[in-house]
Amino acid sequence: MYIKSQDIVTYLQPEIVTKIKNLELRAKAVVEGFMVGLHRSPYHGFSVEFSQHRPYMQGDSLRDIDWKVYAKSDRFYIKQYEEETNLICNIFLDVSNSMNFKHKASVTKLDYAVTLASALSYIMINQKDAVALTIYSNEIHNYLPPKSNRIHLKNILISLTGIKPGGTTNTTECLNQITERINKRGLTIIISDFFDDADKIVKSIKKIKHRKNEVILFQLLDPSEIDFDFEKDALFVDLETSEELSSQPYHIRKAYSESMADFIEKLKNESLNYGIEYNLIKTDENFSTALFSYFKKRVMSF
Repeated sequence: MYIKSQDIVTYLQPEIVTKIKNLELRAKAVVEGFMVGLHRSPYHGFSVEFSQHRPYMQGDSLRDIDWKVYAKSDRFYIKQYEEETNLICNIFLDVSNSMNFKHKASVTKLDYAVTLASALSYIMINQKDAVALTIYSNEIHNYLPPKSNRIHLKNILISLTGIKPGGTTNTTECLNQITERINKRGLTIIISDFFDDADKIVKSIKKIKHRKNEVILFQLLDPSEIDFDFEKDALFVDLETSEELSSQPYHIRKAYSESMADFIEKLKNESLNYGIEYNLIKTDENFSTALFSYFKKRVMSF
């Protein structure tokens, strides 16, 4: 598949991407569109590891000169790198009932999450990195241990295809169950709306951090869950508990907005306090926002 530069935005828009029924083609479209855009940015590759020095030659980039070596030897040497290929990434995907919500966006949070998980898996396995996948709600529905081959990618995509939401959100319990299996340095990615206890979530994630893992949180929310831009009288139904509330939105908008803002801010601040990268992703945003966060973490941390 070839994607022209002017088509990048189109290929990364959720309403366009999720129309592609084949999940592998969808992941490929997102990744290739992202990589075309990335090529024009100041970043030129994924996580790399220093390999050796070689003498400077005409045409080499000045940014690759090792100035410390120059200071000692009065000669120009270039730092050479090799791709990091031993990363193990654990992806946790929340499929609870609340992830089935959409209002202002064109896709549900779960549609967005599945596409994001697929694209991340596609990127990493094509780099020979190992990916593990945990699909959970209030219990673990499926766990695929980390592998780095194309057959494993197929198995991940099969697991992600046709997922149906169910259960309540219990990120804490599911993280605790899998944490014991995370025994090597790597990256943990959690994709959820995190409609759960923020303190308990962060406490569980700290256990993963103590095992020398980097952690990225993607909190997916429909724009309406943040803005609460409902106008007419409505019956609100909790997708996880089926609890109902009949109300005029303008009566509760202020209290809701303050409560939601406090919840988001608490999760964000608690995460950042412990070196956990937090990303709020609205489901009407294109996928490059989330992919760039992953890319930045790879470049800066590994």
